[in-house]
Amino acid sequence: MTRQELEHIIRASGDITDQYEFVILGSQSILGTTAQPEDVFTVSMEADIYPLQAPELADMIDGAIGEGSAFHETYGYYAQGVGPDTAVLPKDWMTRVRRVQNGNTNDRVGYCLGIVDLFLAKAAAGRDKDREFCTALFEHGYVTSDAALALTGDMPLDDASHRRLRATIRRWAQAARDAGHALPEA
Repeated sequence: MTRQELEHIIRASGDITDQYEFVILGSQSILGTTAQPEDVFTVSMEADIYPLQAPELADMIDGAIGEGSAFHETYGYYAQGVGPDTAVLPKDWMTRVRRVQNGNTNDRVGYCLGIVDLFLAKAAAGRDKDREFCTALFEHGYVTSDAALALTGDMPLDDASHRRLRATIRRWAQAARDAGHALPEA
């Protein structure tokens, strides 16, 4: 997905729901940090999105421009209507969002996760695709293990989950180092 495609999804989501502000979760929220990230970050053709003030309208987005819709068939990318509980995020993540708003969004606002918050959400989910994405964030210098570890205490997790998350971050950073990438030590 490209930044222009994400802007199109924000615009279309606004038209569908008559809402002004949207939250973009998942991998494509990187497009709020950098308009042209490396190819490894733009593989997904879906943007996870919900209306900030009316998350219950996410089903409308999913139905109108979701996977398998005419929108998807026409453009080759789609929106997945999600909710605020889709991702586990640090308590103050909204203070670090990256705003996407311009004429291509019809001046509607897309709040994309800050890069460390995106990393932490994916690390907490811990799927294979998340490991690959997070390791690439280390390798390309978007995130340092120190920055990620500093926010783990703000994650709404129990003690055992906090320990697992910190261990996962350290392990993934070490894997990036072992692959020959120069990362600062954590």
